[in-house]
Order: sequence, then structure tokens, then C-alpha cells
Amino acid sequence: MSARYGPRLLHLAAAVDLPDCSGAEPYVELVRLAERGGLDFVTLDDSFTPPGPDALCTLSRVAPATRRIGLVPTVTTRTRPLVVPGAVATLDWVSRGRAGWRIDVSGGEEKLWDSREDGAGPATVPRPPHGHPVRVVDATDSQARTVAARYADVALVRAVTSAQAAAVRDELRSIAREFGRNPDTVRVLASLLVDLGDGEHAAEPGRGGGGPRPTVRGPLYRGGPVDLAELVAGWHADGVTDGFHLVPVEPRRDLERLVNGTVVLLQHRGLFRTFYPGSTLREHLGLTRPANPYAVTGGDVMTGGTS
Repeated sequence: MSARYGPRLLHLAAAVDLPDCSGAEPYVELVRLAERGGLDFVTLDDSFTPPGPDALCTLSRVAPATRRIGLVPTVTTRTRPLVVPGAVATLDWVSRGRAGWRIDVSGGEEKLWDSREDGAGPATVPRPPHGHPVRVVDATDSQARTVAARYADVALVRAVTSAQAAAVRDELRSIAREFGRNPDTVRVLASLLVDLGDGEHAAEPGRGGGGPRPTVRGPLYRGGPVDLAELVAGWHADGVTDGFHLVPVEPRRDLERLVNGTVVLLQHRGLFRTFYPGSTLREHLGLTRPANPYAVTGGDVMTGGTS
């Protein structure tokens, strides 16, 4: 139960980045594992140099091999601003409403999904099942928080302490209200690197079971699945986050221990789902399909519209 904002099940996501891997099959294996654990979504960062993956293409190949889990590539609009939205919309169609878009904030992205009616041109891809795919923004840096609070469906926050996460969440909710948004429509997830390689004995004394500590790559949890479950449950019980985005240090090893250990413990405590109640990423996150501000009214649909 969230002491600050009422009871709500946790949301859990994981990164599936594999160094120096561009083939789709290893990613299919990891995403299927994450789906077996009931995770809301996975993220995959784009790579501009071989042999790293093209995140959009890779997850488009993963989509037919999975059924429920959300698929969120990191994509930038800086080099191809008019191509990216259509490509992400295609992923949403291919995955039947499971696509998201982890946006490299560069301004202007908010106009790219609702610039036309459902089914209307000039774009070659119809407005996707989501209305627009779920928008994910890293809101750790203060300059990104206004964008996240105004436009994001999911905000990621790299925080070392629960107090730090709570402060950023409160700020995001406050800014969202200023823009006329219901702050409950923004899911705020704490993003942590996780190293589960050395088990529970790796937890540092006096740190609450391997609590996060700062590193050059971001907050790092090092310990075992049990202590990680305690950390996740504790932060959620205090109402400082809607869930966690976990970035495995060793993807295959750590994701398996996360799913078979931490997730199972959270499920036993009634804090995380044991099955997917819906089929789309918005359903997993408890979000509604956004209305299109350019949609034709019911009367116009009937009459064909008048000028």
C-alpha cells in the first residue's frame, strides 16, 4: 500500500541491453524471460555504431515472438524527426498495442502523434492502437522534468535514496498539475542498476540490505534477490515511487535472478501481478487511450463535415 497516494500494485520494467549484440534471437530470449515474470515492459537502447542493435528494428522482430509484455526502444528524433514516429507506430501495430517510445528529449515530440485524425493522411501509418505509443522520459535531470511532467506517460528517475525519489516524484506531480494534467496519469519509476551476481552476502553492512549507492553509471544495487525485493517493497510502501525500472549489470544472469527470485517474492506478498489482466502496455500501466484533439466530431463523421 502506498502511504502517500493510496494502494496500487507495483509496476516493474527491465532493460535488456546486450553489449556487442545485434542479432534478434538473444533479445527474444531475454524478453520472453521478462514476460514470464509479468513485467510491464522492457527497454532497449539504440546504438549508432555496429555491432550494437537498432532498437526499433530489434524489438519489431521480438514482437511476434512475444504476446503481452511492452516493448520500449530508445529512439531519437534529432536525425530523422519525421521518420521515427511512423516507425514507432508500426511497432505498436505489429505488437498489437504494446509499444512505447523512450524519448531522447530534444523538443517537439509532443506534436508528432496527434497532428491528424485516426485513419487520415498524410502519413503512411495510421494512428496506432495506443493513440500514441506510451512515452517514456528520463526525468532525472531537472531540465527534463518539465517535458516529462507535461507529456510523458512514464517518467524514469535515477535516485540513490527513497527521499530523493520522493522529492522528484512530488515535483513531477506538481508540474503536471500546473499543465492541467491529472498527476495520477504519470507513472514514476525509480531506475536502478542491479548486480545480483554475489548473492545476499554482498549486501553492505548498515545499508539496509545492499541499498543503492552512487556510481558513474547511476545508482547501483548490489546484493541478492531477497534484499532487492525488500528494497522495492519498502520504497513502494512509503509511496515514493510507482515502481522500478531495473537495469541488469549482467543481463542474462541478473534478469533470470530478478524474475525467479525478486519477482516471485513480490508476488507472494501481493505487491506484483501474477498474470497480465490485459494485452496492451497502457492496460499494464493502468492508463487510458489518449483522446485525439484533432478527431472529427460525431456529427462530422455522419455528414462528412462542412466547411
